[in-house]
Amino acid sequence: MTDTKAVEFVGHTAIVVFGASGDLAKKKTFPALFGLYREGYLSNKVKIIGYARSKLDDKEFKDRIVGYFKTKNKGDEDKVQEFLKLCSYISAPYDKPDGYEKLNETINEFEKENNVEQSHRLFYLALPPSVFIPVATEVKKYVHPGSKGIARIIVEKPFGHDLQSAEELLNALKPIWKEEELFRIDHYLGKEMVKNLLAFRFGNAFINASWDNRHISCIQISFKEPFGTEGRGGYFDSIGIIRDVIQNHLLQVLTLLTMERPVSNDPEAVRDEKVRILKSISELDLNDVLVGQYGKSEDGKKPAYVDDETVKPGSKCVTFAAIGLHINTERWEGVPIILRAGKALNEGKVEIRVQYKQSTGFLNDIQRNELVIRVQPNEAMYMKLNSKVPGVSQKTTVTELDLTYKDRYENFYIPEAYESLIRDAMKGDHSNFVRDDELIQSWKIFTPLLYHLEGPDAPAPEIYPYGSRGPASLTKFLQDHDYFFESRDNYQWPVTRPDVLHKM
Repeated sequence: MTDTKAVEFVGHTAIVVFGASGDLAKKKTFPALFGLYREGYLSNKVKIIGYARSKLDDKEFKDRIVGYFKTKNKGDEDKVQEFLKLCSYISAPYDKPDGYEKLNETINEFEKENNVEQSHRLFYLALPPSVFIPVATEVKKYVHPGSKGIARIIVEKPFGHDLQSAEELLNALKPIWKEEELFRIDHYLGKEMVKNLLAFRFGNAFINASWDNRHISCIQISFKEPFGTEGRGGYFDSIGIIRDVIQNHLLQVLTLLTMERPVSNDPEAVRDEKVRILKSISELDLNDVLVGQYGKSEDGKKPAYVDDETVKPGSKCVTFAAIGLHINTERWEGVPIILRAGKALNEGKVEIRVQYKQSTGFLNDIQRNELVIRVQPNEAMYMKLNSKVPGVSQKTTVTELDLTYKDRYENFYIPEAYESLIRDAMKGDHSNFVRDDELIQSWKIFTPLLYHLEGPDAPAPEIYPYGSRGPASLTKFLQDHDYFFESRDNYQWPVTRPDVLHKM
């Protein structure tokens, strides 16, 4: 359901997607733009230009992107055709001025035809980091409207490979683009359940009152993928799961979970608090780190990571990591916070688990309360709590207060992450984007660990079977970090709700 009162257009905006022929653009960027148009959050007055080196004509370009558009009903097919009429394509190199001059002429013609008084241009770099600086430089030189308008540029991750490369990237961009014009996108900040964290925490007195080390014993933020590198091991071998997921996505979720209340809802006030919490994280202790690499599945049908022909022989690349963090603030002192992520696991899921301390009193067999926020799939949040078994029994059992979005918000439009973030960038809202000092602090936390895991004396990762929960030592690791496993005899999910089966 579209909230008609909230429909906002940013009319006559020129949107340029660099890397328009690549996978990211066709699978995420253009479908996100169409999703906004389908729901009425993108004006039919915009001009969308794809820019890439691939030599495609207009039809080839549109045929390439249209297959990834999501339609909800028959009427959306008309919207697909309307949207495609807003799109065009320019084939040109990234390192020569001719294409940028043509791009500027195209935008100028669009603005002249529509009597645009103040230019509004959004540039999306769906590109590898190696061409960030050349493209950003040429766009500023040839396509920026200057004092006649507003320009904003969205930069995709990865923002560097370590602290040094991140600083080099920032220093190269600073002379070209102002910080207020830059939008460093981390798509997890656009996910509905992640965007809901601040409202959930600070908008509910009973949650806010218990959100500290007096009540909470452990926090887990987990990312699980049921597939391996699938032939992309050569790329992943230089990245690893920590760079791929933990240093960015999961750390961003951690900041929203643990930051103090901002002084206002101003984007910079929010980002100030995120930076403060990052600065409060202790130096990582190697004893708080568990790393693994997937081997063959137990039935032998799925290959090990090193069986991928694109992976270098004997690779110690980390495909699973569990990292215990400690925050040196009055609120969180003594509470272990575990970030864990892995490939080739038993399921695909991203969730937050906040486990409360044991209740004391006259009742026996009382389990710990646990708040679970499922980011994907099937967005939900539920609280595990204790209740008397119905009837004459005086025994207690564990049940749940359950908010599953597909049930409660069946007819609501819940935007994809990229839809939400592109709309924020068009509005100039930085709340859900990564600031420069935030980026530096995140790399300061993880760079020493990465150097240790990738150095000449790197430890061998623990091998775990493809399709398992992860390394065999994971259970002990979680227990050592104060996570308590409840008795399975005392709790069972409703059999009518298979989408929320409890799998740790």
